[in-house]
Amino acid sequence: MPPPPLPPSDAPPLADGAGLSRAYRLWLSAQRRDSVTVHAAQVLLVVMFFAVWEVAARNLWVNPLFTSYPSAVWAGFQAMVIEGELLHHVLVTVVEIVVSFVLSTLVGLALAVLLWLTPMLNRILAPFIVVVNAIPKIALVPIFYIWLGPVLSIYMIAVSVSIFIVLIVMLAGFEQTDPNKIKLARTFGCTQWQLLSKVVLPANLPTLISVLKGNVGLSLVGVIVGEFQSAKAGLGYLITYGSQTFQMDRVIASVTILAIISVFTYFAIVAFEKALARYA
Repeated sequence: MPPPPLPPSDAPPLADGAGLSRAYRLWLSAQRRDSVTVHAAQVLLVVMFFAVWEVAARNLWVNPLFTSYPSAVWAGFQAMVIEGELLHHVLVTVVEIVVSFVLSTLVGLALAVLLWLTPMLNRILAPFIVVVNAIPKIALVPIFYIWLGPVLSIYMIAVSVSIFIVLIVMLAGFEQTDPNKIKLARTFGCTQWQLLSKVVLPANLPTLISVLKGNVGLSLVGVIVGEFQSAKAGLGYLITYGSQTFQMDRVIASVTILAIISVFTYFAIVAFEKALARYA
């Protein structure tokens, strides 16, 4: 039999011995009921939203030409599947998101490490980083398109949108690492690289996970913005084409697929976080 779970700070104490106290069992039961209530309410809100949307469009309370409605979106999704090109468009966007996410994370993390290791360089580049980060990245889309062409410009836009959250947040985390731990490590003669690998990076794993959760959404945004400009395939292309031809069912179906992709990527990072906590 596995050991009983450790109680949170607001839980009643465990009973002495192997069993659980009655108060603790009641607390666990209340927590389970709360969890079921929350999930049921979330499902109910989603069902109500789609029901109101369907009824409003069918009764012309809103113009279905501009809003479509759930049954039409489902029919549009089925039509794209039957046409046989939807999977190709989805795979194109997913590959672009994954590559952009990995590149922005690795490059942003490497730059944060470099600036932490060289404080003088950090002081020199800090104002330039702030200025470049403040530039609306959508303004760079035509520039990247002219410089890099229709394919590479998508990756460049996505990386430019998402890299700064990694660089700025991770650098701030490095600089706010417990100074007592750093002082102790230096007392024992740690080199700068040992300090980084043994103290600073482990202390900032929660920060890294938070950055990854934010970065995946920004990578998705950057990819779609890039696809709006120049793509001949991908969900951004489907959204642009559908809006130009007033096929709102296909537009909303594509947006829904993007939402599903974002959910899967988020839970992938959550799974990575749990694995990291298990082996850390």
